[in-house]
Amino acid sequence: MELSSGQQRLLFVVVVLALAGLGIFLLGPSFHHKTTAAPTPSPSSAAASVPAISSSPAAQPATTPATPATTGGGVNIYQWLPFSQQDLTAATQATLSFAADYDTYSYTETDKAYIGKMAGVVTAELAATLKNAYDLPSAASMRSSQKQVAASSGQIVSIRSFGTGPSSIIFVVNITQKVSTTNGPTSTTQQYAVTAIAAGGGWQVNDIELAKAGNF
Repeated sequence: MELSSGQQRLLFVVVVLALAGLGIFLLGPSFHHKTTAAPTPSPSSAAASVPAISSSPAAQPATTPATPATTGGGVNIYQWLPFSQQDLTAATQATLSFAADYDTYSYTETDKAYIGKMAGVVTAELAATLKNAYDLPSAASMRSSQKQVAASSGQIVSIRSFGTGPSSIIFVVNITQKVSTTNGPTSTTQQYAVTAIAAGGGWQVNDIELAKAGNF
């Protein structure tokens, strides 16, 4: 049956409205999803941002996460890093142990005793450097004349950077030293860049510098 011109116009309007309705139906959910979806966290910021961790015994459990760190989507962020969760824990523990011994000494203590506390925590190269610094005549004379007895502790503030082959992690660490002398007690805090590397089947500290001096 042939449609009249009026019926053809009516049919055209109905088809246009039907197509418009179908388009709204298909695009509606997609458009809504795009405008309301939460932004995806940046893997690099999730990896580098860490809470401050202290070498205080009470804070030690914080260095051993119970579960792997994940993004909001449940993806393990360590798949993007050159080290595992276990590596990060071991590097953190080595760094905190080093911070607790680095500025801890007594005026009656020999260089061997001072370095011996850090055995297994520092590399042979760093141990030699620290021994030489401890034996400097000016430092030894001041320790003796003031009868210095010092104790230090550390707090990891952040991860500055990390490398690959061999794996290394540079931590920014606040090291606080409390010193008892003939002139009375003092307490100072310095911020250092401490580098831990995968060595000897574990992690050891192989460099320490003032954070503002470099070591990036």
